[in-house]
Amino acid sequence: MPSNSQLIENFYTAFARRDYAGMIACYAPDINFADEVFTLHGKRVGAMWHMLCEAGTDLQITHSNVQADDANGGAHWEARYTFSRTGRPVHNILDAEFHFRDGEIIWHRDHFDFYRWARMALGPTGTLLGWTPMVHNQVRKTAAANLEKFIAAHPEYQ
Repeated sequence: MPSNSQLIENFYTAFARRDYAGMIACYAPDINFADEVFTLHGKRVGAMWHMLCEAGTDLQITHSNVQADDANGGAHWEARYTFSRTGRPVHNILDAEFHFRDGEIIWHRDHFDFYRWARMALGPTGTLLGWTPMVHNQVRKTAAANLEKFIAAHPEYQ
């Protein structure tokens, strides 16, 4: 069984290859995930990564500062991609927290500056309104609808 640090390394190495199956293999079946856009559990977490890996044709992932003990861990990671809805380039900077159980990730929380992301991804709208709950909630709603469509087309996640 890999160490928890190696588990995090495996996760981000798979992500950099857009290997969603490799990412999902690092998770416990009852995984809990949250970030500024999604709050998901179980198979839906894998569906999200699958969707993002497929959509991110120019996605570039780097990671650093991996640390872990028997129960908890963390890492810094960065994603560069083109936001498909606007065609705008995004460089998102994130910090992740993990909890482990029996050699698997059971809990994963990503933190990033939503307003910074909105300014890049949404352009003038993000600059003017990206800090507002209205825009944040609309992004969440759109992302959730996209995930629902993806899951409907991929029965393995139902």
